[in-house]
Amino acid sequence: MTKKLILPLTFIFLISCATSGNKESSKKLHVVTTTGMLYDAVLNITGDKMTCEAIMGPGVDPHLYKATQGDLTRLKNGQLVVYNGIFLEGKMSDILKKLGERKPTLAAAESIPDSLLLPSVNYEDSYDPHVWFDVKRWKYVVSEIGNAIVSLDTGNAKYYKENTSKYLAKLDSLDKYVKDRLSELSSSQRVLITAHDAFGYFGEAYQIRVEALQGISTVSDFGLRDIANLIDLIIENQIKAIFVETSVSEKSINAVIKGCQEKGHNVKIGGSLYSDAMGEVGTEEGTYIGMFKKNVDTIVDALK
Repeated sequence: MTKKLILPLTFIFLISCATSGNKESSKKLHVVTTTGMLYDAVLNITGDKMTCEAIMGPGVDPHLYKATQGDLTRLKNGQLVVYNGIFLEGKMSDILKKLGERKPTLAAAESIPDSLLLPSVNYEDSYDPHVWFDVKRWKYVVSEIGNAIVSLDTGNAKYYKENTSKYLAKLDSLDKYVKDRLSELSSSQRVLITAHDAFGYFGEAYQIRVEALQGISTVSDFGLRDIANLIDLIIENQIKAIFVETSVSEKSINAVIKGCQEKGHNVKIGGSLYSDAMGEVGTEEGTYIGMFKKNVDTIVDALK
C-alpha cells in the first residue's frame, strides 16, 4: 500500500495556540494514547512537563477494542492524541479519523517508511501494524512522537529533544540486549510459535522463524487445518515449547498442545508473552523496554 492509500489515516497536525496558552496557565498539557507502548514513549519524552494516559490497559486486545463513552471523553479532553495506526485500532478507526479533523492527532506508526513495513497476509493493500517488536522500527515512532510533542509545546522544545535522544539511546541498548540473548539459541531452536501473528517484525529483525494460528489481527479466524499444520511443524522440528499471549485466549494454543500429545510429542507452554499490550503500570513489564526484555528472556529460556 502506498502512502497515498494510507493518507486517510495519517492525520496532519493542526498546531494552534497551545504554546501561548500554556504560558498563560500553569495547567499541564495532556496527551492521550491508545496503547501502553505509545503511552510509555510519551512519558519518556515529556517527563514532568505534560500528563498522559492510555486508553487500552494491560491484557487489552486493540484489534477488538471498542471505545467507551469514557474513552470518548478522554480523547476529547486531550490536547494531543497518539495512536498506532496501520489499522491496529480497527474498531476505533472511524472515531480517530473524525477526531483528526478537529484536533492534533498522530498515527505514529505511519511515520515508518513503506519499504520497512511488512505486508499483511490477511488484508490486501495493508501492512502488519505490530511495528513495536523491532526496536529499530520503533525508533521511528519515538522520534515522530518527539516531533509532535515539540510542536505542541515549543517553549520546552530543548527539554523534549534531549529526552527523546536519551530514550533513543536506551532503545539502542535494548536492541543489543535482544541480539545478545537470542544468540544463545541455535538455528534449529529459533522457532517461535504463538497464538496470533504479532511477532512478524520480531522474526525478521532478529532472525527467528515465527508461526502462528491466527493472522496479524485477532479478528481473523483459524480452522482445524491450521491446527494440524502447526502440529506437524512442531513434531517435525522437535520444538519443545510454544507460547501464549497476555491479550489473546489460550484456547487455540491448548488445542495444539493436545494434538501434539495425541501424536506422542510433548510440547509445553513456554510462558506468556506480551504482544498487543504491556504489563501493569508501575512494574518493569509495564514499560516498553521491560516488556521487550521479559519477552526475550521468556523465549530464550524456554527454547534452549
